[in-house]
Amino acid sequence: MSSKIGSSRVLGALVMGALSAGVAAQARTLSADDYARAERFMSYNTVPLVDHAVPKVEWLDDGHFWYVDHDAAGDHFVRMDAASGKTAPLFDQAKLAVALGKAGGKPVDAKKLPVTGYEARPDGRVDIAVRGKHYVCDLAAVEASCVDRTALVKTGKEPGALSPDKQSEAFIRDWNLWLRDVASGTETQLTTDGVENFGYATDNAGWKHTDNAIVEWSPDSKRIATFQQDQRKTGEMYLVSTNVGHPKLEKWKYPLVGDKDVTMIERVIVDVAAKKVTRLQMPPDQHRSSLCDDVSCGPDGGWDDVKWAADGKTLAFVSTSRDHRHEWFRIADANTGKVRTVFEEVVPTYYESGNGAVNWRYLPETNEAIWFSERNNWGNLYLYDLTSGKLKRAITKGEGNVTELLKVDPKTRTVWFRGVGRTAGVNPYYQQFFKVSLDGGKPVLLTPEAADHTVTLSPDGRAFVDAYSTPTTPPVTVLRASDDGRKVASVATADIARLKAAGWVPPIPFTVKGRDGKTDLYGMMFKPTHFDPSKKYPIIDYIYPGPQTGSVRGRSFSAARADHQAMAELGFIVVAIDGMGTPWRSKAFHDAYFEHVEDNTLPDQVAGLKELGKQYPWIDLDRVGIWGHSGGGNATAAAMFHYPDFFKVGWAESGNHDNRNYEDDWAEKWQGLLVTNKDGKTNYDAQANQSFAKNLKGRLMLVHGTMDDNVPPYQTLLVADALIKANKDFDLLLIPNVHHGYAEATPYATRRRWDYFVQYLAGNTPPHEYQLKAWPWR
Repeated sequence: MSSKIGSSRVLGALVMGALSAGVAAQARTLSADDYARAERFMSYNTVPLVDHAVPKVEWLDDGHFWYVDHDAAGDHFVRMDAASGKTAPLFDQAKLAVALGKAGGKPVDAKKLPVTGYEARPDGRVDIAVRGKHYVCDLAAVEASCVDRTALVKTGKEPGALSPDKQSEAFIRDWNLWLRDVASGTETQLTTDGVENFGYATDNAGWKHTDNAIVEWSPDSKRIATFQQDQRKTGEMYLVSTNVGHPKLEKWKYPLVGDKDVTMIERVIVDVAAKKVTRLQMPPDQHRSSLCDDVSCGPDGGWDDVKWAADGKTLAFVSTSRDHRHEWFRIADANTGKVRTVFEEVVPTYYESGNGAVNWRYLPETNEAIWFSERNNWGNLYLYDLTSGKLKRAITKGEGNVTELLKVDPKTRTVWFRGVGRTAGVNPYYQQFFKVSLDGGKPVLLTPEAADHTVTLSPDGRAFVDAYSTPTTPPVTVLRASDDGRKVASVATADIARLKAAGWVPPIPFTVKGRDGKTDLYGMMFKPTHFDPSKKYPIIDYIYPGPQTGSVRGRSFSAARADHQAMAELGFIVVAIDGMGTPWRSKAFHDAYFEHVEDNTLPDQVAGLKELGKQYPWIDLDRVGIWGHSGGGNATAAAMFHYPDFFKVGWAESGNHDNRNYEDDWAEKWQGLLVTNKDGKTNYDAQANQSFAKNLKGRLMLVHGTMDDNVPPYQTLLVADALIKANKDFDLLLIPNVHHGYAEATPYATRRRWDYFVQYLAGNTPPHEYQLKAWPWR
């Protein structure tokens, strides 16, 4: 009996793993060398082989910028004079490496300095960002020294938001806003009535919660715009650590979809010298943004929907309704707190103020405001009169989107912006750079190359550094004049000779039709470098369904896009497709599955994969796998449940499987406010993956970090519970004590994913416990 049972299990495993008798006959055992060849295409192996790629620079002042120039000898930190084009070392790298080594307690390689930020201070020292930490360094001294600013938190001297004059920094302590003099370290308490969960400038979006102060300094550094954040009635989220002994409880305020009481903000203006708090004369506002699902969208921790007048006397801001369908443009008097609503916009789905940046601007000098709207199905700029609140004119018109408004010059009445889809014949995802007059007229293209352009304007706006590339061509970086786009100087031209010598091949861009059979969808394909057209290859679909971004991500050059090429090396065709419902295209395209987030672009994924299968006979549509992280984890499980006969193997990481268990802002924007009908059913029922778990036929792995404070692990456990109750076989990997990203466990999770598809989609045997290299910091 035991022998018969054992035989049946082996046979079942072969059938499940191979998925077809033909594949079973071709099954093979992969070696450690096979995995090592795949690992050669991981970013930590490919990126160092690209020489002189300068995708972005940082301006030091109007006439100088710095960047990292990499070659076979290592990293070189370079300072360039924009007027002359001459370069010089930004600092003594050997000297800084010694100083950082002493500050961090371990040696630092001068040729691989992990410096990501550099800024001069008024006292002659410099602020340097390194691996998520911030140091203050004295590089002028004979023996350079650095002090870890993040370590100040342990001493009660929290790092803060630096003022424009760099003399002061604002920070939070005991729920109140404080000020520290940068030179002397003297601290002053600015507010006194902050209490627990009703504090000033506190940073908590539920999915993100930090000690950073959310403030917007006035240009003259005399006032601070911030808020008192009321989360006293907001519900809490709980996580517990895995350890020997009593677990550590982590709890914080985390509002959920449908909660009656969610986090609100009371807007205030703080006069720094007088330590006076002026509360704006308006009811509490929603903790919402016109762009993202937090009041602070950018990496600098600023308050995106708040903009000061140059004289600091007035403040413009935008209020957003809880469902993101109603926006109010308002102006406040900084002295009195009186608020005036100038104009508003109401939309049927959701409003966004840009495609990557908040694009409205306050122009008190001319009594005008620039407003971004998709009212004509495309993201365009409009000019409003601040007195009447009436529309004066459209600044940009027609098809294509303004993605990022980078600069406005009220004197010359000129606007500079990045945009997509505005040049005929150019890939609609390629960012280009334009200028246009506030008084109308056709925008002037400043970056003519048919490529994706990353633009960094000088502080005075007279010049910009342009790094342009495509997924298949490496970047060329030049300095251009902002008036007409003419080339002023060369900065760098990337060389991928060493990358090619290592066997790298570019991805293959493609277009397929969407679910409607008409709409073009853009994607990328990755084939094994040892590709044999006479074979049939299983296909793996990498998915991130949006709605805030897509599967392909950026269109600039990359030596490695995730681990797509590495997985292809193991005998797969790997694809990523931006389906309908993702951004950067028309408003209608983006709205494709509004109020139906369970859609997850899956109809487009299926349509696109089937079209590729018809076009290329070497794609085996009987062996289709899918994987993704976060929203992609949600979409992967949904694919396995809603298309169980098409998708055979899925790997779902950290998925938000039921958005009623996710923070309120994200889902209430894309799915709408929770509505419960008389029969008890809700408009959120269809998006809950656990409700469809009974449909599973293929092989599914669920993965989650147990301390995930973005998408709590209970989301995956809801699906696991439903699968158990439906008596379905599935796999589960819980990674102890990691957050939404898997940190040091990432190589392990990645290797397990490779094994999973090798075994269950390709029907092969992976090498035993192959060890991937630890992820580097950069």
